[in-house]
Amino acid sequence: MAVAIRVIPCLDVHDGRVVKGVNFLNLRDAGDPVELARAYGEAGADELTFLDISASSDARATTYEVVTRTAETVFIPLCVGGGVRSVEDVDRLLRTGADKVGINTGAIARPQTIDEIATRFGNQVCVLSLDARREAGQPSGFGVTTHGGRKPAGLDALEWCREAVDRGAGEILLNSMDADGTTDGFDLTMIEAVRRVVDVPVIASGGAGTVAHFVAAARAGADAVLAASVFHYGTLGIAEVKAGLAEAGFEVRTSVA
Repeated sequence: MAVAIRVIPCLDVHDGRVVKGVNFLNLRDAGDPVELARAYGEAGADELTFLDISASSDARATTYEVVTRTAETVFIPLCVGGGVRSVEDVDRLLRTGADKVGINTGAIARPQTIDEIATRFGNQVCVLSLDARREAGQPSGFGVTTHGGRKPAGLDALEWCREAVDRGAGEILLNSMDADGTTDGFDLTMIEAVRRVVDVPVIASGGAGTVAHFVAAARAGADAVLAASVFHYGTLGIAEVKAGLAEAGFEVRTSVA
């Protein structure tokens, strides 16, 4: 039986509010995260992803409170990322209500953190959050970035994916920094490249603008499709995306969790 393609709204949280921009710049307010989460849960989203994009200590405290309120409101899996650097951070987020935790910069700085998270909590908890962009100097043509795509990490994206999975990452959130917020479509070449080198689920992120874009990402090998602005501003609905995927022959979950 085919595994259902998951449709995941992403909430980029800054100072307790959901924001969205283009290539992580020119951020606009998109609403209250708990209210948006409730609406997405009712609309049939399969999961929710929270990214604390400021990740200072104050913002992190705000995020704990937001995650707690959201977990009390909706009953679909929550993946939370931003500022995660240790198993202690993961432990607190799980106790706060997260089901999975995304790690990006913390894993680049200290890769063995992935091993530690997977060993203590299981592979299913550890999500590698990968902000990648086209980088001619890397063997695969794709490089890893930090700081909202503005700072090259000096790592080849495919090699980093392989290493992270070998260390215990159970899923890859693959965000194209070139496509982020553009609504011009996912980076299909990047999705296909990552799909070829890992055997864990790949979540495609960055660039969704039409139902056809989600279908193309699934055809490229994505196990889940994530978007923010098209959902936040009402351009597309969860049911509309699922209907398009189903019409294209993909299994989707039709019941609301």
